[in-house]
Amino acid sequence: MAPCLVFGASGAIGRFLVPRLLASGREVVAISRTPRTSAHPRLRWVMGELPDGVPALPADASILSAGPLDRFTEWLAARGATGSSRIVAVGSLSAVTKRDSDDAAERALAARLADSERRLFDAARSSGAPAILLRPTLIYGAGLDRNLTPIVRLARRWRVFPLVPEASGARQPVHADDVAAACVSALAANALAQDVYDLGGGERLAFATMLARVRASLPFATLALPVPLALARRAAGLVARLPAFGAASPSAIARLREDLVADHDAAMRDLGWMPRTFRPQAADWVPPSLP
Repeated sequence: MAPCLVFGASGAIGRFLVPRLLASGREVVAISRTPRTSAHPRLRWVMGELPDGVPALPADASILSAGPLDRFTEWLAARGATGSSRIVAVGSLSAVTKRDSDDAAERALAARLADSERRLFDAARSSGAPAILLRPTLIYGAGLDRNLTPIVRLARRWRVFPLVPEASGARQPVHADDVAAACVSALAANALAQDVYDLGGGERLAFATMLARVRASLPFATLALPVPLALARRAAGLVARLPAFGAASPSAIARLREDLVADHDAAMRDLGWMPRTFRPQAADWVPPSLP
């Protein structure tokens, strides 16, 4: 099997992806912005930062990107992928769901993601290396996300957990390990029917229910703090700056009654993918150790 270059190896997906690749017998070169070492005989950490601070890497390796898609595709376009057996990159469903947002920053994010997707496939075509793009929904499970983990941190510090009972919009949180499994399957597949696969968790549930399950997963008691949706809307500017809500924006709060889900039937069919239902555990809010 060809060796694998892994970008974003120390991130939420990468912490599950690298062990999965090693378990499959692959040689792995993991790129990190900080010096790291490993005792594993088939894992080598290389210090580098996208897009311009990456050293020379093996040209015959498959490439997996589990970090920022824009920086990766900028590097890929400049470096080329000559000799790579396959490229698998993780983007975001935000490229679609935030395209028509009334928030300028969210529209800009969607446009940046869409441009990165085009760069990915342009670079792949120019080099002759097939590329697969995975677009996950809300990711959790490694204690590094900016959606649910900040709420857990606030609850751990203050023993208060915000709930939004009126938030009826469906969500489909996907575990970072399940995204890593999809990456490995996409890398190993002989042929795939399409080059873009949307990934959602194995269960669609209301945003309010999702928060309640997060609270139930915590190994400490918290006081439930119901937040009326109307109050959250009126105070959107303030809420967006609270650490409990991470990167939430007024537009994100307004979408709490809208469904944001993925159709992952194609991933299940072509990748043999079976994502877990949303039953978080306390360990899901703590970063796994690096291999």
